[in-house]
Amino acid sequence: MATIVYAMLTSLDGYIAGPSGDIDLPVPEEELHQHFNDEMRRTSIALCGRRMYETMRFWDSLEREIAAEEVERDFAHAWRATPTIVFSTTLQEVGPNARLVKGDVEGVARSLRADTDGEISVSGAELSSHLARAGLIDEYRLYMHPVVLGGGKPYFQSGLSLALKPLGTEQLAQGVTLLRYAPIEID
Repeated sequence: MATIVYAMLTSLDGYIAGPSGDIDLPVPEEELHQHFNDEMRRTSIALCGRRMYETMRFWDSLEREIAAEEVERDFAHAWRATPTIVFSTTLQEVGPNARLVKGDVEGVARSLRADTDGEISVSGAELSSHLARAGLIDEYRLYMHPVVLGGGKPYFQSGLSLALKPLGTEQLAQGVTLLRYAPIEID
């Protein structure tokens, strides 16, 4: 059975995107990027909402093979090798190595969790919030960047209430601190 993990870079004040909706966090440099490359290679299946998937399509481009630094080419290979499930009611098609699902987020996630070994990554605040409400997130990984955005899209969506227990912390490059948590079941 797989572990479902919601992991995102976030500002110190808890935002994964700035007020404009753009990802206003510093771009990972080589050492931090390598950490994310390793995480992607450990991912059995990636679950994405529409907006996050459209952002990540950047890595599908063959131009990444020519114009990118080695660490970026490495990530592009890992991304393209990872099966991806895209949850969207508006997209009509998805790129290579991806499957479009228009409904039943909870049922698909439950089935994937039962039938997969390793880690299933979740990207996107709205998708993760839906899965969290259904009790399907096993671990939260907040990659806290030492910047303050002052507003924007929060890591945790409004109205989501969770009790969490710490699993550990890790200091990474660029001053990023990884905070790991698991949900606590409340009787």
